[in-house]
Amino acid sequence: MELSRNILLWASNNEWMKKHIPERKFVRRAVKRFMPGENVTDAIEAGRELMKNGIPATFTYLGENINELIEAENTAKQYVELLERIYKEQLDIEVSLKLTQIGFDLSFDKTLEYFEQVTHTAKKYGNNVFIDIEDSHYVDKTLTFYKEVKKDYDNAGLCLQSYLYRTMDDLKNMIDIKPWIRLVKGAYKEPADIAFPEKRKVDENYLMLSKYLLRQTKNEGIRVAYGTHDIKLQEQIKLEAERIGLEKENLEFQMLYGIKEREQMKLAEEGYNIRTLISYGKFWYPWYMRRLAERPANVGFVLKNLFSN
Repeated sequence: MELSRNILLWASNNEWMKKHIPERKFVRRAVKRFMPGENVTDAIEAGRELMKNGIPATFTYLGENINELIEAENTAKQYVELLERIYKEQLDIEVSLKLTQIGFDLSFDKTLEYFEQVTHTAKKYGNNVFIDIEDSHYVDKTLTFYKEVKKDYDNAGLCLQSYLYRTMDDLKNMIDIKPWIRLVKGAYKEPADIAFPEKRKVDENYLMLSKYLLRQTKNEGIRVAYGTHDIKLQEQIKLEAERIGLEKENLEFQMLYGIKEREQMKLAEEGYNIRTLISYGKFWYPWYMRRLAERPANVGFVLKNLFSN
């Protein structure tokens, strides 16, 4: 299974596959399991359906590693327009983005400018923005970026990954700025000298980080979203929250659209905060392959069909 995961992660970065695999009909059909469609209207309709059941959403306009700053400018504009639409339609939808889709590979300062355009708009409308963490060589730069953003914007959050050895230190080194955190396991292929190679160790670290963050929520009021579909981990987090006296309304889970929908409904019914992450856009291939790599049940199907049809 680890071999299958590695193949999918390799495929997510293969330029030939990025160009040709999305053309295959079975892939375009299969991707609908994880995203309602390529345009924002598809995403909003899916978000409305979720909100009927008391589940708000977070939207991501897919894209990463752009090559020209005009693309970054256009992406920032897309997010600003999205936030304006969310406000006008009175929807409970936050947004999340990758820094490399607004120029992080090209210019730190321009990326900061574009991100502040988005975050300023969000703040004006009482909304929030999360930064999606990318592979490990971006982490130091992303942490520096986030600390700079937090000087002026308290409505910005950051995603961190439990498969990296460094994450506890990273958390402790920024706890004084009261960060908002979305904690995930991690979706990139990383070397064993910087990331836990075994799923069991990743899970153990996730729980250890969660216990630390639960105490920060209890004592400092820090917002934390636990981004995991692992029901066992969710139950352990719930038990620890109960043990330290953290109320349900202060405990937040985030899960992807189309995955374990019954469990998402159950969390909402039990009184926990649950947000569904909905992605849309035409640049879905790398994101989709990483989602498949996270879901072992899908690996066999994909490998069987990847080079056929």
